[in-house]
Amino acid sequence: MTTTLITGANKGLGKETARHLIAAGHTVYIGARDPDRGRAAATELGGRFIQLDVTDDASVTAAFAAIDADGGLDVLINNAGIAKWALNGPEALEVFDTNAVGILRVTEAALPLLERSDNPVIVNISSALGSFGAVTDPARPAHHVRAIVYGASKAAVSMLTLQYALAYPKIRINAVEPGYTATELGGGPVLEGAQPVEAGARPIVRMATIGRDGPTGTLQEDAGRLAW
Repeated sequence: MTTTLITGANKGLGKETARHLIAAGHTVYIGARDPDRGRAAATELGGRFIQLDVTDDASVTAAFAAIDADGGLDVLINNAGIAKWALNGPEALEVFDTNAVGILRVTEAALPLLERSDNPVIVNISSALGSFGAVTDPARPAHHVRAIVYGASKAAVSMLTLQYALAYPKIRINAVEPGYTATELGGGPVLEGAQPVEAGARPIVRMATIGRDGPTGTLQEDAGRLAW
């Protein structure tokens, strides 16, 4: 049995990813800040709720103590993230604290559990807006979107992914660009060009279910590997 934790899993891509992994036989912890929303999502999907705020050290420590006591962890999906567009210090700090430092907090807490797994996997949700390859390519949609702070935070996610992959070669650690998806983070389904959440979850599920011979230290999208 594979045990998986998804942060920010009570809605959007996290919830849809949980739905697919539960159907594939994973035991999935639905990580959420809000207990009511988290429990509701876990009940709906058949997962296990765990209270987890990636910006709160005490919350992260308590969550992993509970998961450890329940038997451990095989797959971590760092999905929780926010987007704020104002160019000011407080909002920039909030974005980086959630999107980048949050991954550091959660990953550091998860590593002792993952190192005991036979097939440990980490998937970090990144974005083409944080890919230098995509942002500098006029043929890519990311080239035409101005997301200064959000894009920089996702570039940080990519480097965290690469550095952790080099530091822990026995763990398969990859980043995923899910694509512009109709979620609250992406502006909702009213915006033109947003793909359904099922499509956005597809590459996340693919990378969450790789074997010990799978790639590590890469940035992936639905079509395959994406340049950093």
